[in-house]
Amino acid sequence: MNDAAQERTGYLAAEGFEAELREDLRHAGVSIELEQGRLLVAAGSPVAAPWAQNVWPDLRALPCPSVGAGAKALRALGRNWASFQVGHHRRAALIEAQLPHVSARPLVFPAGAPTAPLGAWTLRNPREILASARATSPFPNGAARFVEDRTGPPNRAYLKLWELLALKRQWPQAGERCLDLGASPGGWTWVLAQLGAQVLAVDKAPLDPGVAALPGVTQRLDSAFALDPAAIMAESGPVDWLFSDVICYPERLLALVRRWLDAGAARRIACSVKFQGETDHATARMLAAIPGAWLQHLSHNKHELTWTWGW
Repeated sequence: MNDAAQERTGYLAAEGFEAELREDLRHAGVSIELEQGRLLVAAGSPVAAPWAQNVWPDLRALPCPSVGAGAKALRALGRNWASFQVGHHRRAALIEAQLPHVSARPLVFPAGAPTAPLGAWTLRNPREILASARATSPFPNGAARFVEDRTGPPNRAYLKLWELLALKRQWPQAGERCLDLGASPGGWTWVLAQLGAQVLAVDKAPLDPGVAALPGVTQRLDSAFALDPAAIMAESGPVDWLFSDVICYPERLLALVRRWLDAGAARRIACSVKFQGETDHATARMLAAIPGAWLQHLSHNKHELTWTWGW
């Protein structure tokens, strides 16, 4: 990082998925100049990198001859900061203590993600800070935290849907029609029903009885792939929201998505793109290339990405 005038970007990999992010950047023709733990630094402006949990555009190298000087340099660049550190934790903590406090209280859903700009910084070494005043994620280091419900949902899958809806700052409204494919045991159906939506939950396996009994929930014991979007369209018009957390290979999900898009049977779509074994980067890129699509690793995702269309 010797050329101070050249634009640089930091890409913070989802934890455990540094190799996937390296592949994202390699495919985009980006050369990595520096690796600081999960943070990969490259020359140029940001490129699409779904496995980056947070992106640090316009990355600056700030001199840090002392704790006070480092904190002053950060305050001059922006107000709100989240710290990502690989080493030098004591010095970083002293700098952080001189920065304005940023509340990181867990969200109570339904609530949108914070809207205030949030910067990100790290100590490259004791005398140099790498900082971006406007990281792309509104959550510190891209990690969304919620006040969890430990009694209502049948599994923890509800958290990744909460994260998506909070990040997009939109969610189904009371009375809107939702289709939940691969619904069992019902974590996503539970979220949608709590919002007052009308939910058709489709899966060969039954829903958790507590979810099945919620107002507005109808379950259909069938394969998500056997459902005919053209028939749904002909019967009642497009659903307001199509959700899918189906366990399947990405190429099969891509075919499913294309059927629904071709039929015009859903106004908005959100799917988990699950990888079994090797990461199928080629199919992920085909999903990302669909006009109107968005593809991202969320902090509650495992070896999967979240794909949306029409939002």
